[in-house]
Amino acid sequence: MPINKKFLLYFCIFVIFLIPKTFAEELKKIGKYKDWEVMVISEASGKVCFAQSIPVLQAPKKNKRDARLFVTFRPSEKVSNEISTTSGYEFNKNNSVLATSGNNKFKFDIKQQGFAWMTSNKKEKIMVKVMKKGSRIMVSGYNEKGSQTIDHYSLLGFTKAYNTAKKACS
Repeated sequence: MPINKKFLLYFCIFVIFLIPKTFAEELKKIGKYKDWEVMVISEASGKVCFAQSIPVLQAPKKNKRDARLFVTFRPSEKVSNEISTTSGYEFNKNNSVLATSGNNKFKFDIKQQGFAWMTSNKKEKIMVKVMKKGSRIMVSGYNEKGSQTIDHYSLLGFTKAYNTAKKACS
């Protein structure tokens, strides 16, 4: 993923979590579907639509983190099904970030500034199919000290949120 796409995602996250509501008027919540919600950001370069979820369970329990799992669409850049995650910390460069659902495992190839992405759109499409059929997906990562965390995401409402985000950016 080119650096400008990463910058755009970071900017989106910044807008969602850090800018006061008076400045984030271009960010619209489209809907909430069980454990997933859909947001749209309107920018000069075009719309960015994404479905996101927070973990229903985190391990270790004593360490609450601001973790999220995203599926993003940026039609102006011809980007769809972009899967990314943050576990609320900077990932350890020596360990993998993995998403697991049933017997399916997906490795995030890029780890930067607290986020992880896949580089293969083919793998992302497969992961979306798995998420549509599954009930839970777990994302495991390691912080800079080497301690493992596991975030459990419910997939209840994922298909509806995914379809809504995709349609909002079509």
